[in-house]
Amino acid sequence: MLEHLGLLSEFAAKKFGDKEALHSDEQSFSFRELHETIEKFGAGLISLGVKEKEVVTLYASNSWEWIVSYFAIARIGAVINPVNTMLTSAEIIYVVNDCGAKTIISSEDKIGALADIRKHTQIENIISFGKQENGIKSFHSLVAENLSIERELNVSAKDLSTIAYTSGTTGHPKGAMQSHEAVILNGSMMSQLHMRGSDDIVVSALPCPHVYANVLMTGMMMFGTKLVLHKTFEVEAIFEAIKIHKATIFDGVPTMYMFMLNSSTLEKSDLSSLKRCYVGGQTMPVATMAAVEKEFKVPLIELWGMTEIAGLGATFPLFGPNKHGSIGCAIPYCELKIVDVDDCSQQMNTGEVGELMVKGPITMMGYFGDEEKTRETLEPDGWLHSGDLAKIDQDGCVYIVDRKKDMIITGGYNVYPAEIERVLAANQKVALAAVGKQNDELKGEIAKAYIVLKEGEDATEDEIIAFCREELAAYKCPRKVQFVNDVPKTSTGKIMRRELTTLDHLE
Repeated sequence: MLEHLGLLSEFAAKKFGDKEALHSDEQSFSFRELHETIEKFGAGLISLGVKEKEVVTLYASNSWEWIVSYFAIARIGAVINPVNTMLTSAEIIYVVNDCGAKTIISSEDKIGALADIRKHTQIENIISFGKQENGIKSFHSLVAENLSIERELNVSAKDLSTIAYTSGTTGHPKGAMQSHEAVILNGSMMSQLHMRGSDDIVVSALPCPHVYANVLMTGMMMFGTKLVLHKTFEVEAIFEAIKIHKATIFDGVPTMYMFMLNSSTLEKSDLSSLKRCYVGGQTMPVATMAAVEKEFKVPLIELWGMTEIAGLGATFPLFGPNKHGSIGCAIPYCELKIVDVDDCSQQMNTGEVGELMVKGPITMMGYFGDEEKTRETLEPDGWLHSGDLAKIDQDGCVYIVDRKKDMIITGGYNVYPAEIERVLAANQKVALAAVGKQNDELKGEIAKAYIVLKEGEDATEDEIIAFCREELAAYKCPRKVQFVNDVPKTSTGKIMRRELTTLDHLE
């Protein structure tokens, strides 16, 4: 296995040469061309003063430039901070300050959110995939300088490669630290279990900062798969890409498949090149999985993962029994177990529900700058708490049952009530705010806010949601708001989120 992420593009260029690697934004790159571009941009970063081990934030929409930037940061031995593009300016500022990034790379459509970032952070370099202006460097100009990387890297497999932020239960995102070994092993194991190779063509609109998308990128480099990357998910465009590129694999989250199944263009779309499909990011109803297999005429295989393990921790191998409703078995070199929710030293028996835990070289190094949260999530013996309630069968296949905590999964994204409550509490009209979850046919779950207004104040649902949108990414904002006189609490005054639905009948 390769020592670190910075070696992947050179490895791919030598092994796969002029074979097409990436198609994005109507542009195509061979593995050799991709590596040469990565080298040039990496050298450009060095010319701006980016140093080894320094954190570089990558805040941009899906594009070939995103992938080049990702591998270029690794190529010069810097640390990658891939940021969800749905974050607001306030959230980006928090992340940048927390991880100490001095350089941020962004796409032209996202650069506006960085207008004041230098005033509130230590950012020195802003690089845009668009034009160069107002102190913003141009990605394409840096590549055009045709510089070379001359320094030798002092990077090992166990070194920090990535700080990936996930929503925080305390109201702020937490930076999960991943080693080079974790990221490379994860992508390698997924490709081998799924038999992804140089004959495969993968179509994806998964957001590049997401760990699911990451294993597709690393798999491309290690096993020579062609990646057809879309900026956003649009049903007709995906169907057309599958037809034109003769895609063998489609990767997506459940809502993507739901849109595709409900599309009027499905019947006339040519999906005959597909050999299998994969779904992750959120559990998928068995009936929907069966419908996908019937309409697409290929196996649909589920996988499970999380930011804290650099990708997936469980899936089914391509040539093996595929049990719908199950996320599969542990990937090689890793272990899964189900433990008592109150005592993780007690392992549950087959078929009993408990918390899912994972152990192996894929688990995070910890949360950046947060030892307390690290201790809560990582046990001293290396077992990581997933926060998922699950059960395991006699074959070692795992079935997700529910969430241990109150996390909401909306369209494949993790949303924490405390983060929304933190924002709502800043509203001058709000006396108390509690956030619960409701089932949603399209997104799986949505957030609902229960608001107690201050005496004499008046507000509307639209007003509260608009207030949240100023501080939170759209996917984190509540989709429903109910004004109440009080919310269920414990004897100590703690809000009982799971009892919030008892207030619904008062609407």
